[in-house]
Amino acid sequence: MERTDEQDGGTRRLLRLEGLALFAAATALYAARQAGLALYLELFLVPDIAIALYLFGRRAGAAGYNATHTTLAPLLLAAAALVIAQPLALAIALIWLAHIGLDRALGYGLKQATGFRDTHLGRIGRA
Repeated sequence: MERTDEQDGGTRRLLRLEGLALFAAATALYAARQAGLALYLELFLVPDIAIALYLFGRRAGAAGYNATHTTLAPLLLAAAALVIAQPLALAIALIWLAHIGLDRALGYGLKQATGFRDTHLGRIGRA
């Protein structure tokens, strides 16, 4: 039986709030850079293309999804963009971080190899 958020001391709720904060911060930084709403809307869902890897099995799907839904790659991209003064790369990194943050806020966690609904934030959807 899966543990409830109350049994885990509110861990899932805290991680979802952290995701909301990431979404808000990345979106605010993006807006401050005045990179344009069109680019934001065009790229916001791009990380979800990795879901297509589920066509090759649960393990491949989870690996692909997790690769595009961890903060490591967009943070590295943002750091590199700042170092080499590439505003477009920074804008892409901020959009990517905003996407990850919103996913976390909505309860979509990193995937387990057991199935798309099994995440580090608990099971998605109805049992």
